[in-house]
Amino acid sequence: MSRYCGIDWAEGHHDIAIVDQDGTLVSKKRIGDDPAGFTALTELLTAAGDTAEDPIPVAIETPRGLMVAAIRATGRAVYAINPMSVARYRERHSMARAKSDHADAMTLANILRVDAHMHRTIPADTELVQAIAVLARAQQDAVWRRTKASNELRCLLREYHPAFLATFASKSATNLAKPEIRAVLAIAPTPAAAAKLTKTRVAAALRRAGRKRGIDEFAAEIVEGLRQQGLRQPELVEKAMGRQALALLGALEAACVGADDLEQAAAEEFRKHPDFAIITSFPGLADLSGARVLAEIGDDRCRFADGRALKAYAGSAPVTRASGRTTSITFRKVKNDRLAAVGWIWAFTAMTHPGPPREHYLARRARGDRHAAALRHLFNKMLGQLHHCLQSGEPFDTLKAFAGPITFTPEPIEPVAA
Repeated sequence: MSRYCGIDWAEGHHDIAIVDQDGTLVSKKRIGDDPAGFTALTELLTAAGDTAEDPIPVAIETPRGLMVAAIRATGRAVYAINPMSVARYRERHSMARAKSDHADAMTLANILRVDAHMHRTIPADTELVQAIAVLARAQQDAVWRRTKASNELRCLLREYHPAFLATFASKSATNLAKPEIRAVLAIAPTPAAAAKLTKTRVAAALRRAGRKRGIDEFAAEIVEGLRQQGLRQPELVEKAMGRQALALLGALEAACVGADDLEQAAAEEFRKHPDFAIITSFPGLADLSGARVLAEIGDDRCRFADGRALKAYAGSAPVTRASGRTTSITFRKVKNDRLAAVGWIWAFTAMTHPGPPREHYLARRARGDRHAAALRHLFNKMLGQLHHCLQSGEPFDTLKAFAGPITFTPEPIEPVAA
């Protein structure tokens, strides 16, 4: 195809530019983000020579949105170009740092004209895996919001209500996201309110939270713990902090409910996918963690050329920089953060159970790796095996996967600033 299209998207409109093989502007137009705008875009492409057999490729700075979904539905190749890359391309043609929507659309079209082979199209994932990605990412966001709200609430309670944290402390910390703890905090937001609690009222709160066994004994322990003497804030300040705690508790409640609902929905959709059996055959991957992994790698088998590409995408493979006599191995900071996050959970879960994954982890530790490096190496190894199993359609075989010798790679080190 000798025509290339660039779209500079915005909230209310999009600028279109189509260039030919020589970089000459063929046509341009500003369209709206609505059906009429999409119709105008298709007419513009058709007038430029677009056909079903040889569609004009499109470059845009985002992989999501209604316009992107509509363009992908037509079968055209869509390239999602990183905005930082677009900014660097723009600097090749203007040292004045001038910027306009039309110029950005031209830049995007010219990126495809000269460097299309250096960029990848948006993966051709199925509709089911796209739905799984929406649910799995939303659930992970809800978990992060839950953690943030829990940490904020814990910090506040430490300032005026430490007895509450001590009452529910388990080992080193209090998990405020537990339904029982949230239910008790709702009726005891301040030390003054906690001192007036009765065993009967606490037991009723525990039952509402879903507790089934040992309610009376646990309620007695809670009442005794909350009545312990301690330092107090001034009365009005304590009441104000109690109101703030209830507000934070509301945010925590919403995050917990959202995380639970989205976890169930993501797991239900994941079970419908053909790759479910292969992914969950790996140690450490269950319904939710498997859904997160599938959401990030997709089911387009042509997306990653080999296992090395997938490992680089996940950030599990280190970056080697060699110049002259100097060689450094550092962490890969540019990566898919969501896949790296679930990879840590995957490797940690697999390592905690007896079997070859744990033996591999212990062997890496014996060779000098720290905990994080050993887990990252285990994740790196199993991710390559997952790529092979998905390509071949075979379930995971532990004996085959860990039959070879354990290779030693130096632990990545953080670069030291000069």
